[in-house]
Amino acid sequence: MARKYSSKINKIRTFALSLIFIGFFIMYIGIFFRTNMWVMTIFMILGLLSIVASTGVYFWIGMLSTKAVQVVCPTCEKPTKILGRVDMCMYCKEPLTLDKSLEGIEFNEDYNRRGLNK
Repeated sequence: MARKYSSKINKIRTFALSLIFIGFFIMYIGIFFRTNMWVMTIFMILGLLSIVASTGVYFWIGMLSTKAVQVVCPTCEKPTKILGRVDMCMYCKEPLTLDKSLEGIEFNEDYNRRGLNK
């Protein structure tokens, strides 16, 4: 079974973007309760909290991205960032690692977990 891998930074950004859309959807549901002001207000506040959480996630990944190691992908020759021991190229999905002990071994995201060696 082939697993679809993607860059960790892109995964977190996708999650943050989905929080924005979820927030708008929750707010939209609140419009259907215009006759009950309290229920509508609760949905609006929950939607707003989702959007604020998205802002926090975007800020967090921005700070994390500044600490990531920037490398040039050997396949597409574009600059990309690596978080952890193993990561994927943001552009061509090439598995990348800076750990010499993992070179030539089949890619597995589990190598980023603490205490897990080859």
